[in-house]
Amino acid sequence: KVAMAIFHLSANIISRGKGRYVVAAAAYRSGGIITNEYDGVVHDYRRKRGIIDKQIFLPAHVPREYYDRATLWNAVENIEKAKNSQLAREIEIAIPKEISLLGTYQMVKEFVTENFVSKGMIADCCYHDKGDGNRHVHILLTVRPINLDGTWGDKQRKEYILDRDGNKIYDAKKRQYKCKSIHTTDWNNRDNVELWRTKWEEKCNQYLKLYGSNERVDHRSYERQGLDILPTRHLGPAASQMEKRGVKTELGNINRQIKEKNIFIKSLAQNITNLTEEAKRIAYEVKEKLKELALFLERLRRDFISIEYAQIDNAEEQSELKEGLIYDREEAEKVLAIREKMDAKQELKSK
Repeated sequence: KVAMAIFHLSANIISRGKGRYVVAAAAYRSGGIITNEYDGVVHDYRRKRGIIDKQIFLPAHVPREYYDRATLWNAVENIEKAKNSQLAREIEIAIPKEISLLGTYQMVKEFVTENFVSKGMIADCCYHDKGDGNRHVHILLTVRPINLDGTWGDKQRKEYILDRDGNKIYDAKKRQYKCKSIHTTDWNNRDNVELWRTKWEEKCNQYLKLYGSNERVDHRSYERQGLDILPTRHLGPAASQMEKRGVKTELGNINRQIKEKNIFIKSLAQNITNLTEEAKRIAYEVKEKLKELALFLERLRRDFISIEYAQIDNAEEQSELKEGLIYDREEAEKVLAIREKMDAKQELKSK
């Protein structure tokens, strides 16, 4: 029996337009101190607990100086000039508790390399674990490509709109030729998050199997899995700290009730699955028995007719019986064909 482990992968954009700075995010995630050269603010999070490691992964053509966290993210802050610039993308992933710390490093490295670094992104990974069973990794990703010569590239380029004859179209009101913006990468593709969730699910299940665990994760929501599982409520920092100290809170009590109901719902769902599988097995066995019985009766009929046919001396009666035998055989084939169609429909209904 396969049990389901908790899956988590979320993605969001760090944008200056929303009052966020990637230098601040990098300092906080890494538990370090970084001065933001863009505005001169010092971000010091050296007292932050629960940070067990941090790694930066670079594509082969990227300057080695970006292995330094402060250099990397200050370069990003400086290259982005607009007040609403997108600075970075953050991916947060949960690590199954069954996987060791060494295994965590390896699986995260593979996931990041295969899905981000191989596409040209720089990945800054910070591993968090406060010992509360919530081991997770924050991955900061660059959103601007880097050219082969190590310089920062363009996020998008302009492309002229042409008429049917291939000529540029002039806009008299704007006093310029009409053009449109084309993204230079597919990193902002809307389907990417679903793809990354699928890839992280595959990576987790690969390592869970490698570690001999029966647990598996599923990136789909409970609704998409066809499960009537109730989501728990977010506690928030205050309630979380109280629960850790053994003080029961209202939200904590609600979550405990939800978890009890979910255990019951999962048990019912598993019983339904088991009964469905048993019904399929019985239906298959009955179908095979019916086929065997039909073949046996057909052989018996042929043997009986052959004996009767051998006892008839009259040629005319032999001919009539022979024609009847052929007719009966065709009818038998029709009956068997109809039975096969009925069996096929029954299998579709059961699914």
